[in-house]
Amino acid sequence: MRSNIVSEAGVSTRLNQWWEGIPFLTSVILIVCSVTYLVCLLVGYDSFVEVCFSPSVVVSHLQVYRFYTAVLFHGSILHLLFNMLALVPMGSALERIMGSIRVLYVIVLLATSNAILHLLLALVIAHNPIYHDQSLMDQCSIGFSGILFSMIVIETSLSGIQHHSVFGLFNVPAKWYVWILLVVFQLLMTNVSLLGHLCGILSGYAYTFGLFNILIPGSSFYLSIESKPWLSCCVRRPKFIVCTGSNTSSYIPTHTSPSATASELLSGNTWRNLSSWMPRREPSGAETVEDTRFPGRGRSLGSSTNQAASATNLDADLHTRLLDKNNNQGQVPNLQNRDGGQPISDQRISTASALNNAQNNQVSEEEIKKLVAMGFDRTQVEVAVAASDGDLNTAVEILMSQQG
Repeated sequence: MRSNIVSEAGVSTRLNQWWEGIPFLTSVILIVCSVTYLVCLLVGYDSFVEVCFSPSVVVSHLQVYRFYTAVLFHGSILHLLFNMLALVPMGSALERIMGSIRVLYVIVLLATSNAILHLLLALVIAHNPIYHDQSLMDQCSIGFSGILFSMIVIETSLSGIQHHSVFGLFNVPAKWYVWILLVVFQLLMTNVSLLGHLCGILSGYAYTFGLFNILIPGSSFYLSIESKPWLSCCVRRPKFIVCTGSNTSSYIPTHTSPSATASELLSGNTWRNLSSWMPRREPSGAETVEDTRFPGRGRSLGSSTNQAASATNLDADLHTRLLDKNNNQGQVPNLQNRDGGQPISDQRISTASALNNAQNNQVSEEEIKKLVAMGFDRTQVEVAVAASDGDLNTAVEILMSQQG
């Protein structure tokens, strides 16, 4: 009897930790889609003809609202479950990098571009002189999977990984992963929208190649929204992630500078993104250039630089900051002024001193436990908190970069 009670408590605790680890916007999308499906189930609404994305209806009645209502409705419990299980890891990762408001803007942008591409392709296929297929104009598409395919492309670009596992069965090159998923889903489930998934992939590539840069505002736009009084109840929530990027242009992900012109976005920048998929010589440590695609101070995801060199530089910077802090507190009297070119006489700085600094920091034990509940090691959490001088956002960025 005792073992059953302990087991039930363990399951509830794990579920609570899983839910607390999901950022604000991702959890809101999950709740909205689930509640929408539940309401449709209770009232017996299963036709979706008023909310689905149908190119012929959009063209004839100009019902643009279908661009956004279609992504919130799902046809079955398996449809909803599969999409939400895919959303949680990808949406959480992107939200931690971009911030909650920024991810919301990106999702709306992707939903709009997916629908426009879907509409244009359906019109071309239905009215081209070579091959006519009117059925695509009359299709009724619903579900969040189109945006998920866009997220897969963006997440693959951000992570910079070389291979992806397909359902844990075999590994494929990362750049072919999303296309293999497209074919597999079409073969296994014949009622899925091939054109909807394809447009999601194309929108994801357009985003990563910088074609949407002129539509993406800078950090000041997101910060101004976060400062609105009517949004304060959401911003104060622990799971809400604010836009704290140091890059004022905040184009994620792009290869442009803040002063890039529209012609550069459509010419050199696009070619530079396309050429990143080609084999190239890895740059040395001296040639490593800071990637401006990402606003955070953590890892430079998806860049063409050597990932091992980036991790080494980050560890060296973390260690230097710990040394500086110890020096300022007078705990290491043998350290001499580095500006005068004097050698350091005593470099026996152990991990214990870093842990001691973290324990003396003003960050509460409850906040440290929240970071541990997100899946980080407690020792790494304490070191990251010490290195960030108590700034939890910076500590999270350090922890994520160390895991990369």
